[in-house]
Amino acid sequence: MIAYRAWLDRYRDYLQVEKRYSSHTCLAYMRDLRKLVDYCRDAGIEEWTALDHSHIRNFVAAHHRKGLGSASLQRLLSSVRGFCAFLIREGAMKHNPAVDTQAPRTARRLPDVLDVDQTSQLLAFSGGGILDIRDRAIMELFYSSGLRLGELAALDLRHLDLANATVEVTGKGRKTRILPVGGHARRALEAWLAQRAGLARDDTQALFLSRRGKRLTPRAIQQRIQRQAHRQLLPGRVHPHMLRHSFASHLLESSADLRAVQELLGHEDISTTQIYTHLDFQHLARVYDKAHPRARKKRGKMDLKD
Repeated sequence: MIAYRAWLDRYRDYLQVEKRYSSHTCLAYMRDLRKLVDYCRDAGIEEWTALDHSHIRNFVAAHHRKGLGSASLQRLLSSVRGFCAFLIREGAMKHNPAVDTQAPRTARRLPDVLDVDQTSQLLAFSGGGILDIRDRAIMELFYSSGLRLGELAALDLRHLDLANATVEVTGKGRKTRILPVGGHARRALEAWLAQRAGLARDDTQALFLSRRGKRLTPRAIQQRIQRQAHRQLLPGRVHPHMLRHSFASHLLESSADLRAVQELLGHEDISTTQIYTHLDFQHLARVYDKAHPRARKKRGKMDLKD
């Protein structure tokens, strides 16, 4: 009989200690793998070695029938492949039955971005209160350096080096990278640091603090950005990742250096960064449609007949 819980615990420890995955990522893996455990119990599978390609295919098909979308099915399969690879390493399985199973393909959704004018509009909000000064520093840093929400929320004072205009962030897989901080962001951060002591409590080292002097949570950051976007009359939902996407898109438009943008964003796979080339092409296509004589539709003129 499979010791389900023991194997999941061992795999979670492996992800946390050896792979150095975040607690959020580990929880997502465990949620997926508990679904596999439920399937194995229902199917009467008593040894990992008995799990084969047809079982995995049926497992995915069952969740597809339950309404799980393509992206979720792909993530589910990725979790199972990783777990099976771990079982092979530990001698509990001889082959990976999930390797050749494919989830239904889904169209890759392009990320939402702000154009340059919208970004300038967002960052030009008025207000000299301490929370406005903090919010401006947060948004300028997001846009200047392309940070993820979790990366920015985790920043401590020691991670910021304004003398050299850099910030050290810890990304996925606990990998660190040093990012440049632009002039606007540096000035906004200097203004915030001059006010930060007025909120700090208990010698906290967190860079961004709440009204109560505690580390600002990711959820609070999301809410504050949306609030400032609403004040600036920007339509729709503006969120932290939109600033990261805008950073990447605008940088790529100007430089066309895909590898540099990949390094700045902390992407392991350049194919993840390449999505921003599609955004750039869409922008060029819109310009073409509006400007090219052969693309524009003529109005007010009758077509000549033969």
